[in-house]
Parts: sequence; C-alpha cells; structure tokens
Amino acid sequence: MSEVGKKPYKFDLEDRFIDFASRVIDVVESLPRTIAAKHLGNQLVRSGTAPALNYGEAQAAESKADFVHKMKIVLKELRETKVCLKIILKRNYFSQEKLASLCQENDELVAIIFKSIATSREIKP
Repeated sequence: MSEVGKKPYKFDLEDRFIDFASRVIDVVESLPRTIAAKHLGNQLVRSGTAPALNYGEAQAAESKADFVHKMKIVLKELRETKVCLKIILKRNYFSQEKLASLCQENDELVAIIFKSIATSREIKP
C-alpha cells in the first residue's frame, strides 16, 4: 500500500508521463542562464513534455494505425529527450547522480512505448 488506509498504487502510464514532464521542467528551470543552456532548455522542455501530451492523443486514437502513429511520436520525443539529457550531462550542467533517475525513467518509458507499438502491430484489426 502506498499510504495507510489507501488502495495499492495503480500503474498509470499517463501519470508517469505527467510526472516525467514535471521533472523535466524542474531540470530546465535549473539550467544556467547561458545561450547554449537556454537553447538546450527550450528543446528539452518541448521534447520532455510532448510525450505526455501525445500519449493523451494516442488514448483517443481513431484507429489502430492512428494509435501506432501517435505512439511513434511519443517514442520519437522520448529519444530526443534522451539525447538532450546526454548533452546536458556532457556539458556538466548537472551531475550524473542528479539526472540518473530521470534518465532511467526515460529509458523505461522508451521500452514501454516500444513494446506497446510492437504489441499493437501484432493485434489483428
């Protein structure tokens, strides 16, 4: 149980995406105020929040093909976020320890979405 008297935590991918987006925003707001960091921050805030928004769209997909297309966009944005986080680490704006859990969550979300796309393609219409 998550807290005394409350129901066990229910896995909710949308909530994970929202939490991920919020954590990305925290990183962006803590970047230095240099030209390069601002550029990376602008890119990261777009790519790091887009998965939550696009996942919401995927949930309202009009067909299996539409769902797969929208999930591919989620995957693309997550991969872009990963590269941006790597650049931020390379520039030493944050320590590896500071971003480790965010990078791990990014990797886990990539794996989940990749599997979801694969599973959706296997299901016959």
